[in-house]
Amino acid sequence: MKIDVEAFKVLEVLVEEGSFAKAAERLHKAQSAVSYQVKKLEQHLGVKLFCRDQYRAELTAEGKVILAEGRRLLQYLNNIEHLASRFSEGWEPKLEVVVDGSLPMEPIMSALKQLSEHNIPTKIQLNMEFLGGVQHRFERDKADLMLVKDYRTGPNYRPKSLPEIRSMLVVSAQHPLASATDVSLYELLQHVELTIEDSSPAKHNSDELQFGGDKVFFLSGFIMKKNALLMGLGFGWMPEFLIKDELALESLVELDFLGGSRFSFTPQLVSTMDRPLGRAGRLFTDLILKEFSRFHNLPTGSTIS
Repeated sequence: MKIDVEAFKVLEVLVEEGSFAKAAERLHKAQSAVSYQVKKLEQHLGVKLFCRDQYRAELTAEGKVILAEGRRLLQYLNNIEHLASRFSEGWEPKLEVVVDGSLPMEPIMSALKQLSEHNIPTKIQLNMEFLGGVQHRFERDKADLMLVKDYRTGPNYRPKSLPEIRSMLVVSAQHPLASATDVSLYELLQHVELTIEDSSPAKHNSDELQFGGDKVFFLSGFIMKKNALLMGLGFGWMPEFLIKDELALESLVELDFLGGSRFSFTPQLVSTMDRPLGRAGRLFTDLILKEFSRFHNLPTGSTIS
C-alpha cells in the first residue's frame, strides 16, 4: 500500500490545532475521517504517532520524526505544483494575501477591482489579522503576500515599503480627558485604555503603543474600537484615515497627552523567495503600490474612484 500524502497534511494540521475536533473543523472533514486517516497511516508505518491518553493531540517521539519528514515531502510536492503552474501560462491557481487590520482597505479593494478587470484565472483569498497574527497566518498558510505593520524579517523575505500611516491618540468629546490639557501618564492611566488584541495564537506581539496600565479593554478590530471610543468607554490609538469624519464632526478629539498624541509607521508589502510570485501576484503587487500611493496623496475627505 502506498502512503497517502494527504495524511501528512492531516497530521500537520492536527498538531497545530491540538485536537481532532479542531483539526476536522479546519480541514472541513468529519472528525471520524481525520481519526481514520491518522490510524491508517499508523498501521501502514507500523508506528504509533500520537499519545492518545493526553488531553491534547501530542506526538510521540517517533511521530515527531515522521512529521518532520512528512513536512519535507509536502514542501517538495508544493514546489512541484508551484513550478507546474508557473510553467503553464504563468497564472497561479490561487493568490492568498494576509492584511493587517490597521491598514486602509480602500486601496486594497481598488487594486482587487482592477485585478478582476483583467479577467485572470487566479482565485484570490484575502484574510485580515492583527499584529503578530499577520505573519503567523502568512507562514502557517504559506500565503503569497502580506501587508503588515511590523514583522520578523528573514533572508528570504522581499519587502516593499508602502506610504506612511499616521495614528492618533483620541477620546470621545464627552470623555473626561477630552477637555484636559497636558495630560500626564499617571492621569491617563486612571482611565480605561482601548487596544487591539494580537490575533496570533502565541500573542508574542503586543501593541508597542500600549501604555501598560491596569485598566485595559482588548478588542478584536478597529471598527469595534471606534464604536467603543465614540461611546466614551476609554481612550486609544486609531489610524487617522478611519476617524477623519469623526474628527471633523468633533465627536472624537485628539488627546492632549504630554508624551505625544501622534505616531506614524511605514507598512510593508512582503513576499518570500520560497514562494515566488506568479503573474497575478506581480500584477497585484504593482496595483497595490500604485493605489496606496494614490490613497496617500488624496486630499482630506476624498475617496478613490
